[in-house]
Amino acid sequence: MAPKIISMRNLKFLLYEVFDIETLTQYPYYKAHNKKMFDLVLDAAQKIGTKLLYPVFEEMDRQVPRLENGAVKVHPQVATILQEFGEGGWISARFPEEFDGDQMPLLITSACWLIFCGANYSAAAFPALCAGAARLITSFGNQRLIDTYVAKMLSGQWQGTMALTEPQAGSSLTDITTTAVPADDGTYRVKGRKVFISAGDHDATENVIHLMLAKIEGAPVGIKGVSLFVVPKKRIAADDELVANDIVVSQIFHKLGYRGCPITELSMGEKDDCHGYLVGEPHRGIMYMFQMMNEERIGVGTAAAAIASAAYYAALAYTRERPQGRRLSEKDPAVPQIPIIEHADVKRMLLFQRSVVEGSFALLLQCALYEGLITVTKDETEKEKYRLLLDLLTPVAKTYPAEMGIQATSQAIQCFGGYGYCEDFPVEQLFRDMRIHAIHEGTTGIQGMDLLGRKLVMHEGRAGWLFIEELQGTIAAAGAYPELLSLAKRLDAAQQKLQDVTLHLFGLAGEKGPEVFLADATLFLELFGTVAIAWQWLLQSVKAQAALASGPSAAETNFYQGKLYTGRYFFSYELPKIEGLAIRLLETNPLTMGMETAFFND
Repeated sequence: MAPKIISMRNLKFLLYEVFDIETLTQYPYYKAHNKKMFDLVLDAAQKIGTKLLYPVFEEMDRQVPRLENGAVKVHPQVATILQEFGEGGWISARFPEEFDGDQMPLLITSACWLIFCGANYSAAAFPALCAGAARLITSFGNQRLIDTYVAKMLSGQWQGTMALTEPQAGSSLTDITTTAVPADDGTYRVKGRKVFISAGDHDATENVIHLMLAKIEGAPVGIKGVSLFVVPKKRIAADDELVANDIVVSQIFHKLGYRGCPITELSMGEKDDCHGYLVGEPHRGIMYMFQMMNEERIGVGTAAAAIASAAYYAALAYTRERPQGRRLSEKDPAVPQIPIIEHADVKRMLLFQRSVVEGSFALLLQCALYEGLITVTKDETEKEKYRLLLDLLTPVAKTYPAEMGIQATSQAIQCFGGYGYCEDFPVEQLFRDMRIHAIHEGTTGIQGMDLLGRKLVMHEGRAGWLFIEELQGTIAAAGAYPELLSLAKRLDAAQQKLQDVTLHLFGLAGEKGPEVFLADATLFLELFGTVAIAWQWLLQSVKAQAALASGPSAAETNFYQGKLYTGRYFFSYELPKIEGLAIRLLETNPLTMGMETAFFND
């Protein structure tokens, strides 16, 4: 039997009480849905997680993919998982009806993927990549590409990937060298190498469809010369047979965690016969790919939060059962030991984990709500507002769960003591699976520069002011409850501190240039993320306080009181940490820039 990996009660609290998902069903686009259907979907997702994904959680980590005779072999259950996700409509759930999708709100599908990723992240990655790549084709590809690839990707018959990274370029997509030469048949001949391609090849599907960045011969220099292509592992020949498309798997990378999903190096065009199919217009590949990259960034945050949740519930169960020590006030050694959850420091570790997990869940679902409103809102001003907020929060929703999830999962191990460091319990694997998320889809440093150097600057800083308005609205709502006034005041002070730091850094940019401006962007991202999660905890606290006023059952009272205590923990233990960050960010000395490379020598 699968252990508890996520709280369904918390998911439903966020969906129905905090974000009121039912209001979306009033719009024509989501009119086919209702609360009863949402509950059925969540229950079905939980069954998928517990009965299909979790049973091979450990096996997929131990039985890693292997490269044999140029082909990648994965755990045999991957084929079943792709089939089940395809036939069950999980891959296509968000897609419009014209693609046989369910037009499901992202709020619900995000909740489902929290369940899937918590159960087995390596397994969940395969269908998630299919959905992202297919959505890119439907958004920007021509009808022929849509007809050729999308249905089979959504059915799980064909794997989808995003193929961006190259050995010499890393995250600097400006410097990619993969080329695409126009051919007489209207296609392109692709040549180059790609690395760190998740699910880049495997034997659980008959074809792998790469959404690949390359530069067309004679393209403009730099980022403006990058185009997007569909490059299949096997292309369709004139007789409708699948034939090899001159793509070779050079190696599989052996990883710390996330080991059940192969990460490959690909070599294209060694025989000058790798056919690529242009997506959209030439030289606009980066703009197109950012759709998938931004979706995947939130997906990375979702996976990180889900893994941290699984670790938290493992630690919670263990600390309830593990007896050790007595209360400090108890001097009689004959008195039975108490469960370690009764010790204050263990409660602190559990509260930290819960505050990270449930705060991250809330921020991710907040982003999903914005996306849903972008989809259905007809008012262009409102649509632009939600788009700006989503853009602003994307690097935060990616990074906070990833970075703090590492710490939370580490604290889960600490709750187990030495046992947590061993393979006897799942937290050691969860810790290893967690670590990639601070790197995936743009490192934390890149997300910091994106937030400070792009998102807060665009449209004359309007996104930042919209964010402050969101915080102030929640602060005002909390003012109706005397029990929350102190938290509201703390968030108000924190958002003012955030404004002060931001304006100081903007002044630094004008005075000393972009390198000094962005030197500590990662620290700014940490400060911003902590304030954003405090906002989400105050938002949850408002709803919990309102629910308590209605006189709920004893079990429900415990749930809401747990919410309030965890929110107070965050405001008392985590939010004060921004003070130290602010001290550094308000200084004008770019210390790291002044450190000469030679000074690192012994």
